[in-house]
Amino acid sequence: MKKILVVFTGGTIGSTACDGVINTTQQAGFKLIQLFQALPQPEPIHFDCIQPLQLLSENLHPSVWTTLIQAIENQPLASYDGIIVSHGTDTLAFTAAALSFYFHALEKPLLLVSSNYPLDHPQANGLQNFSCAVEFIRQQKQNGVFVPYTNPNQITQVHIGSRLASSLQLSGDFISVQSKSYLTFQDGEFKDLQDLSGFKNLKGLRLKADFSKRILLIKPYPGLDYSVFDLSNVDAVLHDLYHSGTACTSKEWGENHHLISFLERCKTLGIHCYLAPALKTQDLYASRCELENQGAITLWNMSLEAAYVKLLLAHGNFKQLEKIIEFMSADIALEHLENNR
Repeated sequence: MKKILVVFTGGTIGSTACDGVINTTQQAGFKLIQLFQALPQPEPIHFDCIQPLQLLSENLHPSVWTTLIQAIENQPLASYDGIIVSHGTDTLAFTAAALSFYFHALEKPLLLVSSNYPLDHPQANGLQNFSCAVEFIRQQKQNGVFVPYTNPNQITQVHIGSRLASSLQLSGDFISVQSKSYLTFQDGEFKDLQDLSGFKNLKGLRLKADFSKRILLIKPYPGLDYSVFDLSNVDAVLHDLYHSGTACTSKEWGENHHLISFLERCKTLGIHCYLAPALKTQDLYASRCELENQGAITLWNMSLEAAYVKLLLAHGNFKQLEKIIEFMSADIALEHLENNR
């Protein structure tokens, strides 16, 4: 009999709708187990459940990841065949990245499951996602962190945790970066889309569950004014980029809208600036070359969510810039797309 640890954290999958308001409840998460056990099963599954958190995921703070990790590590993990974490959809990609990096050497599968609606809703996909996670563990598909998710009118996809992107705008759909998921799941069977057999985890790397609270994330948009940012409590900046790996480097609109001037300001204050996402290609836009020449550190070939969480973890664990860059450059949890197989 397979034995699975289920960790409830709230989210829509742990919520009910009452009088037009969706909110977490103490018992909603456990209903997931009841619904699953009512389905025909090829063999019984033993579930042990804990609930260290109960929050809507839009209210998540990086400190929550520390609490979640500690709750998981306090369990007798060797006695389980796998772990399932229920989670809300709003910050799902960030938590998937956090658990992917911290548990990069985990020798069992850990899967995050969510639902687009509370479980009582007729269109809720939470039970489908949970059933896929259980079957993933039952079939012992792969060690590591993964996210099964069923978009409307599509078959279930299993995403590598460090490559899951946040849901598409004005929808609850999830995709992996570059729309390349790991597996599909249909009628109890998985179909491989990528071969992960050649990936070697860095088993000797020991991390603390310490996520820095001094990283500023900036997203580009036309008219972005850098003068509004207070850098007094910032150790590093992660600057998001447009899809072509660019941001405004023109002085035409004044220094306050000029990323190069902002980089110079950061350099004066001893603050390191990182850029992501950016796909490494043979040719770069002229604006991109300017950023490189100003000392910005590009985090190549990983999603913004993965880059942000990994940077929080890097600055929480290391003090020297060389160690931070070494950690950010290493492929810890299949986050680097050049390792796409």
